[in-house]
Amino acid sequence: MFRPKRAMPNRLPKVQKSILQVLDQTPNQTFNYKQIASRLGIKDPSGRNHIIKNLKKLVAQKLINNPTKGTFQAKKREHYHRGFLDISNNGTGYIISEDFEEDVKVSSTDQHKAFGGDEVLFYAYPTRGKRKREAKIIEIVARKRTRFVGTLQKRKGTMFVRVSPRTATVDFYIASEPEKRTADGDRVLIAFTNWEKTKSPQAKILEVLGTPGDPETEIHTILAEYGLPYAFDPQIEQEANKIDEKIRKEEIKKRMDYRDVLTFTIDPTDAKDYDDALSFQEKENGDFEVGIHIADVSHYVKPGTALDDEAYSRATSVYLVDRVVPMLPEQLSNKVCSLRPNEEKLTFAAIFTLDTQGNVKDQKFGRTVINSNYRFAYHEAQHIIDTGEATIPEALSLTAKTYTVDEKVKEAILQLNTTAKHLRKKRMQRGAISFDKEEVRFSLDEDKNPKEVLVKISKEANKLIEEYMLLANKKVSEFIAKEDNKKTFVFRVHDEPDEEKLDQLKSVITGFGYSLNLASAETTAHSINKLLKEITNKPEQNLIDTLTIRSMSKAKYTTQNIGHYGLAFDYYSHFTSPIRRYPDVVAHRFLQHYLDGKTSPKAEHYEAVMKHCSAMEVLATKAERDSIKFMQVKYMQAHIGETFTGIVSGVVERGLYVELEGNKCEGMARPQDIPGDFYVFDERNYAFVGEKTKKAIQLGDRVTIKVTAADPIKRHLDFNILGHVE
Repeated sequence: MFRPKRAMPNRLPKVQKSILQVLDQTPNQTFNYKQIASRLGIKDPSGRNHIIKNLKKLVAQKLINNPTKGTFQAKKREHYHRGFLDISNNGTGYIISEDFEEDVKVSSTDQHKAFGGDEVLFYAYPTRGKRKREAKIIEIVARKRTRFVGTLQKRKGTMFVRVSPRTATVDFYIASEPEKRTADGDRVLIAFTNWEKTKSPQAKILEVLGTPGDPETEIHTILAEYGLPYAFDPQIEQEANKIDEKIRKEEIKKRMDYRDVLTFTIDPTDAKDYDDALSFQEKENGDFEVGIHIADVSHYVKPGTALDDEAYSRATSVYLVDRVVPMLPEQLSNKVCSLRPNEEKLTFAAIFTLDTQGNVKDQKFGRTVINSNYRFAYHEAQHIIDTGEATIPEALSLTAKTYTVDEKVKEAILQLNTTAKHLRKKRMQRGAISFDKEEVRFSLDEDKNPKEVLVKISKEANKLIEEYMLLANKKVSEFIAKEDNKKTFVFRVHDEPDEEKLDQLKSVITGFGYSLNLASAETTAHSINKLLKEITNKPEQNLIDTLTIRSMSKAKYTTQNIGHYGLAFDYYSHFTSPIRRYPDVVAHRFLQHYLDGKTSPKAEHYEAVMKHCSAMEVLATKAERDSIKFMQVKYMQAHIGETFTGIVSGVVERGLYVELEGNKCEGMARPQDIPGDFYVFDERNYAFVGEKTKKAIQLGDRVTIKVTAADPIKRHLDFNILGHVE
């Protein structure tokens, strides 16, 4: 990392800043005072004398070099810093650098033709009268991306593309018309070509995505913005289609045969990729065996193939509002690998003998073959749990017909659920943190416009599946790494929470009458769980859930195990979803590798693979959030002028975010949109305070708002705050 050898002075006059900018534009070149004055547009003798004085001061402060008498040069690069440029919606940039605790501001004029996300070389300088530093970019180290999405603008024979201000602060010039006909206002995908001596960056149009605001266009836009693919190349599809679905006797002989054991899947209603199934059989002593059978993707997708390269590149499936962008082609994800009912399937299993209290008596791991007896939706399994009955009524049935399952199936689900509760209780006692966060879903019309916002809550059937997946993930990683920590493996790790963010959380919840004990990692975990229980079904639940999640470290994939704080596991991996996650495929390969008695490979290659998977997971999550945000704003277009009740979910300098009760749509109210007073930002207390009335609107307050504008293209809602809810 690049670090300065000496601290910068507390204040830097404007003329000195301008001199530094001139020198840094060509850091390898020397200048005399006349050349510097000329570049600054200074021609009069007094102005030149002022330049000479400040050049001497900069040399004395060791901020510039003075290689020979009368010549001046920028400091060498070791005096600069590396970082990544992040651009806000108003064009202001912030550089994220390990050299500074806080992001360093960089104006649009000092961004040196960098785009949002680019790795850059910069220097930081203090500004007159301000505590914080600002930056000037002097070099682009690496472009993050060369493809962008924007809106085509045709004017008097010229074409420009306006992209998101978070991407670039200038428009892209399009030199030639693409083969496909375009119209002014089209949403397009472009490829950046160069930006040398021209005022604007140049680009070419790769694809016309459609009309802005159209759901199909916007979903494709979101995928393109994050560089995520929405189709497979023909050769990938061809390779997938060549895979032989037939399961041969020779393959079955190599596996544990569970085809005659009661087996079923429980998944969301609209699921097509069933990658996990549970088998169940009772033991004579009252114990039972549960098999967690996972689609054996690694049997079909081999290292070094185009399919494997594509799966690695994507790293994860992306779950958008109206579609799934799968990691694997449909032939694999929905057919060959999917554990569909009444079909023989190859699986990789973690099999446990448990007592009714959830204690593991025995375990085994290996490849299996199954034939699932039933396919349940979560709500069908929930009905069995709620009623203790084996009959699924027509209103709940996936088949739209009333049907009755075998009594053994009913008893299996009830037993598995009872034991899952014990497993969950033990996790909580060990310090696991439980987030039962509400999920937003949408009912769409035939044109994929939102008709209704649906809020889904995790119930016992969901938690049943969750507990057995957690058990498998935990035990697989323990089996490989616990006795021999030198074995290379891929872990899912989660570090302890950020202390500063926990303090902020504590400060916020105090206003609601709650408390946290942050004395130790153990007391913190138990205290957070107590808090999450206390806020259940309270208006502030989603807000505090969100703030608590934000205080947590981000989980990631790595070969370096540090345990999983949130789950309170010393060893944890992802093993149970190989159809949609590449790390799970790698985990399967490792497990078979060690079951075969082979030696541990070096970790370096796999660490790079896991870093890539973690990065792709972040992109997928952002894309999923953006698709939800678009649909929320699209839905609220029909409600402009209406009033709603909401919770203040965020407070920043430019305004207050309010999340509406019921539909969870979030919009912003600017301080000037709060009637009755002039409101001033109070950063310390997450509030805006009226200058005259001293009334505060702060984080967590319940307020009434009026919807004033909804822009689905910008994914932005505008609210007026009408007042507090009494």
